[in-house]
Amino acid sequence: MFAIFLYLAAAISLCVSFCKDRQKTRASLIKAGKAFINILPSMLSILLLIGILLSVFDEEMISTLLGSKSGVKGMIIAGAAGCITLIPGFVAFPLAASLIGAGAGYAQIALFICTLMMVGIATFPLESKYFGKRISLKRNLLSLAASVAASCIIGVII
Repeated sequence: MFAIFLYLAAAISLCVSFCKDRQKTRASLIKAGKAFINILPSMLSILLLIGILLSVFDEEMISTLLGSKSGVKGMIIAGAAGCITLIPGFVAFPLAASLIGAGAGYAQIALFICTLMMVGIATFPLESKYFGKRISLKRNLLSLAASVAASCIIGVII
């Protein structure tokens, strides 16, 4: 129901904008279309990857590797995957929801998301080029520690 409300609000806003200034509205729609086309390949590749992962790993395997009872092993797997993976947040959250639906634990997924957003092994060379290796290493280690702390808190709460 809420989605219908949002679509309706967007359509009404678009009509109001179109009535107010047709040129700017057309230009913004063209710009939005180009942005969508630029995002589409990465979005489709990630969705394909999610589909393959969920078909290769059944719910029992995901529950064993990342389930709430996987313990430290599951946390290490989730943290390592988050640290080395480079995917945008708008793709990571649906992936996390799919993994939770397939039996992953909340603490493990929290660690995955936190490390994904905050720790950057793939981006470390670029970051160290601009900020220096020492600062980049400290930032990544502090981010890892904060991620572990946040996931432990979520594991206790949920």
